[in-house]
Amino acid sequence: MKIEPRQAERFLRDPGTVRAVLLHGEDEGLIRERAAALARRILGTLDDPFRYVELAREEAARLPEEMTALSLSGGRRVVRLREVGDGSAGAVGAALAGPGEALLILEGPGLTGRSKLVTQLTRAADAAVLGCYAEEGRALEETIGAILGAHRVSAAPDALAFLAHQLGADRAVTRAEVEKLALYAGDSRRVSLADAEAVIGEASGLSLDDAIHAAAEGDAETADRALARAMAEGANPVQVVRAALPLFQRLARAALGMREAGQGAVEAVRAIRPPVFFKRERQLVRALERWPAPALAAACTALWETEREIKRTGAPAETLARQRLLALARQARPPNRKETR
Repeated sequence: MKIEPRQAERFLRDPGTVRAVLLHGEDEGLIRERAAALARRILGTLDDPFRYVELAREEAARLPEEMTALSLSGGRRVVRLREVGDGSAGAVGAALAGPGEALLILEGPGLTGRSKLVTQLTRAADAAVLGCYAEEGRALEETIGAILGAHRVSAAPDALAFLAHQLGADRAVTRAEVEKLALYAGDSRRVSLADAEAVIGEASGLSLDDAIHAAAEGDAETADRALARAMAEGANPVQVVRAALPLFQRLARAALGMREAGQGAVEAVRAIRPPVFFKRERQLVRALERWPAPALAAACTALWETEREIKRTGAPAETLARQRLLALARQARPPNRKETR
């Protein structure tokens, strides 16, 4: 069965009698967070070697055996398989076809709704499938507010908007940065925009964001310099591509508004939902003036294909990500206001 996003938290608190849960999608941090939370819900702790076992993708053949194993200390066991792909569909099917009361937790970052394993488990009566995708807008602000609230810290509205703009691509990164900010707030228990900029402004997400916006504007030199900084601070190639894609998708929607509704660049950018962070508005307007709608659609496809190349080929991942970003920067052209979009 498929678990809808609005049902996710309730399901994680009480998975019932399902024997397998597949967590899939683009947000690897959220997948890991939910997998750990689900395991702790069953076990209480991840430190019991008799009830909890983690397997790597290449160990999928052990699933049927692990699912039937009994715990020496009693209680339901949890079997957790990392980085599962469609190649493990046979082993997963065999594990569910056999006996055993263990809960199988499968982490499938990158698996889409059309993947073989996703389809297989959606149809299974004793399995559940839950998509894990990056939050944005109001939902992301609520998540950030909840993380701060757990530390008894609140944030000013403009600070919250800034944080939602800078974070969100990966739940693990978001949580780590917001918890760091909560410590920075100290006894004041209140985060201002200046606080957020001081702490999060030095994170890899900011320099990566700078790189992506510079590429969209056609500034290859700034894009390359900011990307090098982001990589040095911990950004990975897949993160680069995944952070660039939402920006170009938003630009593509805005360009369609210009072409179909006769909007100007400023009007089209201000119509984007969720709203653009005010400090980035002028950059998006300049970018929009340099990209016709068909080119933006092609850029989105190219970014998606680059992620596939990074995952499936032996080519250096950092080189692929850098080449794609610089190629986009070179594609951007000086604004031509007379052009029909």
